Amino acid sequence: MISPRLLRRRIRSVESTAKITKAMEMIATAKMKRAQEQALAGRPYSDKIGQIISDLAIESERAGSLHPLLEKRDIKRIAIVHITTDRGLCGGLNANMNRLTANFILEQSVPVTLVAIGRKGRDFMMRYKHDVRAEFTKISDRPTLLETLPISHIIIDDYTSGYIDMVYLAYTQFITTMTQRPTLEPLLPVEPATIPKTETTEYIYEPDPVFVLGELLPRFVEMKVYHAIREAIASEQSARMVAMRNATDNANEVVSDLTLTLNKARQEMITKELLDITGGVEVLH
Repeated sequence: MISPRLLRRRIRSVESTAKITKAMEMIATAKMKRAQEQALAGRPYSDKIGQIISDLAIESERAGSLHPLLEKRDIKRIAIVHITTDRGLCGGLNANMNRLTANFILEQSVPVTLVAIGRKGRDFMMRYKHDVRAEFTKISDRPTLLETLPISHIIIDDYTSGYIDMVYLAYTQFITTMTQRPTLEPLLPVEPATIPKTETTEYIYEPDPVFVLGELLPRFVEMKVYHAIREAIASEQSARMVAMRNATDNANEVVSDLTLTLNKARQEMITKELLDITGGVEVLH
C-alpha cells in the first residue's frame, strides 16, 4: 500500500504543475489571437504583390530584360530558410517541421545549406551535422519587418552572387487553431504567378516596368520571409495553447486518480485500525 503522506505529496506536485500549465495556456491564448490576426492580415498583401510581379515580369520579358532574382540556372547548391521556435512545449510543431526539412535534404543530390530561424531547428540541424550558414534566435513575438531584413538580405546576396542556385522557405503555415501545416515552398528564383486570361491588369508603371520590377522583387522576398515568420508565430502560439490545455486536463485527471487512491488508502487504514481495536477487545474478554 502506498503511504498516504506520499500520495498527498504527489497530489500537491501535480496540482502545482496544473496551475503552471493553466497559466501558460492563458498566456498563449492571449498571444495567439494577436498573432493569428497579423498572419491572416498579411495574406491579401502577399497575393496582390505576387500578381503585380507577374504582370511586371511579363513586361520586362517584352523589354528583353531579366532580373537576377528571376534567373533560373543549373542547381549546384540549395539553401533553405528553416523556421522553428526558440521554446518547446508546443506539441509536435517543431518535430514535424524538422522532419519535413530533414527528409527533403536527404532527397537532394546537391549540397544544402540552411538559414536557421529559431533555436529548436538550429539545434536539430547542427546535431545531425547539416550545414548551417546563419542562425537567428530570440525573434520577438511581434517582429517588425526591420527585424527580419538581415535574413532576407543573406539569401538575396547569396543568390545574386551565385553561391546558391535555389532557395526554399520552410515554415509552419497556420490553418486553424487546431491545425498547423508544415510547408516547404520555393522562394528563389521568384516564380511569377500565372495570371488567368480572364483577368486584365491596367497598371501604369513609372518610370518603366523594368525599374519598378528591380525595386519590387527584393521587397517581395523580404515580405515572403516576414510573412512566413508571422505564420510560424501564429502556429506556435496556437500549438502551445492546445498543448498546455491538454497538459492541464491530464494533470487534473491524475489528481482525481491520486485522490481516489488516497481515499482508498485512508479507508484501508481506518478499517485495519478498527479490526485491531475489535481484536483487542475480544482478547480482553
